[in-house]
Amino acid sequence: MLELLTTAFYIVLCVLLFALAILVHEFGHFIVALKLGLRVEAFSIGFGHALWKKTVRGVEYRVGWIPLGGYVSIPDVDPEGTKALEKSSNDRKVECSNAKAPSARIPAWKEMAVAVAGPAMNVMLAVVLAVGLSLVPGAKFGTLAAKIGSVPAGGPAAAAGLKAGDVVRSVGGRPVETWSEMQTEVQIAGGKPVEFVVARGAAHPEEVRLSVTPTRDAVTGSWYILALSETNATGAVAWMPARSPWKQLAWDAGSIFRVLKGLVTPKEAKATAGALGGPVMIAEGLYRQVRRDKWDGLGFLRFLNVNLAVLNLLPIPVLDGGLILFAFIALVCRRRLPDWFVAKVSMGFMFLLMGLMAVLILKDGWRSYKIHSYRPDANAQTNVLEKADAQP
Repeated sequence: MLELLTTAFYIVLCVLLFALAILVHEFGHFIVALKLGLRVEAFSIGFGHALWKKTVRGVEYRVGWIPLGGYVSIPDVDPEGTKALEKSSNDRKVECSNAKAPSARIPAWKEMAVAVAGPAMNVMLAVVLAVGLSLVPGAKFGTLAAKIGSVPAGGPAAAAGLKAGDVVRSVGGRPVETWSEMQTEVQIAGGKPVEFVVARGAAHPEEVRLSVTPTRDAVTGSWYILALSETNATGAVAWMPARSPWKQLAWDAGSIFRVLKGLVTPKEAKATAGALGGPVMIAEGLYRQVRRDKWDGLGFLRFLNVNLAVLNLLPIPVLDGGLILFAFIALVCRRRLPDWFVAKVSMGFMFLLMGLMAVLILKDGWRSYKIHSYRPDANAQTNVLEKADAQP
């Protein structure tokens, strides 16, 4: 019974932490819109039918039953996009998406200011968390060097000739310094042969080049080479690289930009997309870290906020970056794109993103089921936990 209550407590705590990231993002849009004198109709955490709602001074505050984000309805900024979001809730009557927008529109710079405010608030929260963590004596920081501790027989690393003591300098032509950087490159390489450049020997290291072909774990779906790291003396996780707030934030940004680069690089796109996780994986990651160590959990929340900021600034309609793009076009060309065009593009991308989200949720759910139902073979030389040391 105690364990059940403890689990429930941590689940509620994770929900609140994730809601905090959404709340500060939407509050950024909300407060800047009010300061600029714009009309705000709704402030929503979550999508779909409202579990709770209350109207105060003309603004409807609501909590939707789908906790995958939120929105602020500001007709002067996004008259078509917010209609699409509100229409899905069926809680208020809205005009059809092809209705005419008001003839008088606010200056484009105000639209840009409102759009940027959301990601900016996520960055501000990340900065606060990074600085706060740097001041906590009990928080664990440090990096794990990309040095091979042991190479179990029968894996890709052993077959390629990697040896205990090898220090990995680069993977696929990309320099690596830490174990997590090496793991990321292994995931992006997927099942293709990838060149490892290692320094071998203590007194007079020699450069050795090896071709390693990662293999995929049937349970987790991750790629691995089955090479174990040395003992993690610091006990720190990957997203707690240093006590310096700047280095924490630099790691956060570098990680997400590396994934985005992989997605747009033809030879890396397939493996990178296959390694992506969705809301379920994020929730599980936050839950594990909060239970493991509260400071690691806050570090993960910091990392999540930087990710939300960067992803929301991508120039995709429905996201903040899309609003910024449309406003920028209006500034440069001195005329706006037709409202019907913005409406159709926004609706199209909304359905596309919702479909992608559904796929990721199903994928994460199936992966989670396989992991939790896995029963290792007693005769197997390795198990999932051992392989996890060589996986991101």
